[in-house]
Amino acid sequence: MIDFSGKNVLITGGLGFIGSNLARRLVELECNVTVLDSLIPEYGGNLRNVEDIRDKISINLSDIRDKFSINEIVKNQDFLFNLAGQTSHLDSMENPFTDLDINAKAQLSILEACRRNNPSIRIVFASTRQIYGRPQYLPVDEKHPCQPVDINGINKIAGEQYHILYHEVYGLASSVLRLTNTYGPRMRIKDARQTFLGIWIKNLLQGKAIQVFGDGKQRRDYNFVDDTIDALLLAATSGDVIGKAYNLGAPDPITLEETAKLMCNLVCGATYELVPFPEDRKAIDVGDFICDFSAFSNSHGWKPKIAFQEGISKTIDFFKREISHYI
Repeated sequence: MIDFSGKNVLITGGLGFIGSNLARRLVELECNVTVLDSLIPEYGGNLRNVEDIRDKISINLSDIRDKFSINEIVKNQDFLFNLAGQTSHLDSMENPFTDLDINAKAQLSILEACRRNNPSIRIVFASTRQIYGRPQYLPVDEKHPCQPVDINGINKIAGEQYHILYHEVYGLASSVLRLTNTYGPRMRIKDARQTFLGIWIKNLLQGKAIQVFGDGKQRRDYNFVDDTIDALLLAATSGDVIGKAYNLGAPDPITLEETAKLMCNLVCGATYELVPFPEDRKAIDVGDFICDFSAFSNSHGWKPKIAFQEGISKTIDFFKREISHYI
């Protein structure tokens, strides 16, 4: 990995969960960090996320849908971590045109801004395992058909393809990582818009039972945010990642019921219950889902370092201290 010291780095969605944790790591690497965020309430940005590094970064409160501001912001940046997006699968079904604007059209505007104003910038786009839809086989590798079950997945495919196309046609050094269930300190917990683990943590700490939809047998893999950041930095600095898309994932998938039991064991008196799927969520649930991350692991040496039990313990401890700032 190259020396980031003195490099200019832009993070879209930089006041959100992953973006703010990435900003913290880049500050440690002595980068000049600019975070861009709209602070739209539904999308996870929170100034509390950067309170301890606020004097070490530049904050630009603007929207990635504003192509005029994007044109200026990308200038003179060495790296762009393109993390901004609408993440709620349910919201994408209820407000499909908003999802289209953020996850597809705005991505095209960002790439056009880079092509015209900073064609040497290095770009990493955060995509999602949601693009695959219901798995035809497990674990799901990059050759699996992309058949999303919701609008969000379709628009994220478009975002991915724009980034790869702009490399192939215009030579932009862009790459794609398909994230799985990322969790950790500073994640959104006030609702389930970012991940179900967030609302589970909120309920645990407020003395409410975790609600596990269905029979709880669906398996998931989880990445602690520090491991995801390691992958983002690798994707930004490895030459043979350019123009490609890779899965992230974890070697220790567990069922949702096992997840709930483990989390309840970390909070005194916590409980969970199995409840029927709400109809709107049942329609877009993908069942079992485990990512095959061996392509990225074999080619770049990335492997998750933090097991779920350790990571979720750290996460819950963080929110025990900070919950008033996140609900």
